[in-house]
Amino acid sequence: MIYITGDTHGDESRLSTRRLKKLGEGDTLIICGDFGFIWDGSKREQKFLAKLGSRKYNICFIDGAHERFELLNKYPVVQWNKGWARQISGNLMYLMRGQIYEIEGKKIFTMGGGETLEFDLRDDSGLWTRAELPSKEELLEGIENIERVGFDVDLVITHEPPAKVKEFLRLRDSEPVRVSAFNAYLQEFSTLCRYKKWYFGSMHIDKYISASQTAVFKDIVEAFSGEKI
Repeated sequence: MIYITGDTHGDESRLSTRRLKKLGEGDTLIICGDFGFIWDGSKREQKFLAKLGSRKYNICFIDGAHERFELLNKYPVVQWNKGWARQISGNLMYLMRGQIYEIEGKKIFTMGGGETLEFDLRDDSGLWTRAELPSKEELLEGIENIERVGFDVDLVITHEPPAKVKEFLRLRDSEPVRVSAFNAYLQEFSTLCRYKKWYFGSMHIDKYISASQTAVFKDIVEAFSGEKI
């Protein structure tokens, strides 16, 4: 079974909950960004990562807007379930941007990255300059990979939502709407690609948006039924 949850931000209790005892050998838990456990490179941190990687099920995460990319990018890139990933420890994997993985016979597209509100993400030429946002090459690779499978996947896992979803959620909360070019990319992607379910984590809410789109945070849900555990 494939399960989805939202940003963990280095909170060990999120991965120590009794709910995860339901997961068995061969199951997969996917975290929708801001993993947060690769932060200082300390011995304690390395010990905890090794403990996560020794579980009988896979723990996978995409990156969000708050990661230590200089540490994350030191881990080796490996071929994993037909996509490129970084192996952190054992069954603990970082799912890279623009990749398509096959897990339990399901095609899963991943695109991490997100906006950081504290910074202007463009330089004077209008180009994205910070590691939080995918590069032009990563965005193009995502389109090339989705084209390769006929624009048809089972799951889409991102940190940020498509532009229209973000606008809808921000307006409901009466907060200022900040929609980036990356959100616009995801909006265009949503019109090009067929998918059964799309999960994203950056909004920090657990909310059913539509039959195919769900915001996740602290819930742990089965990917296709949407049932909480």
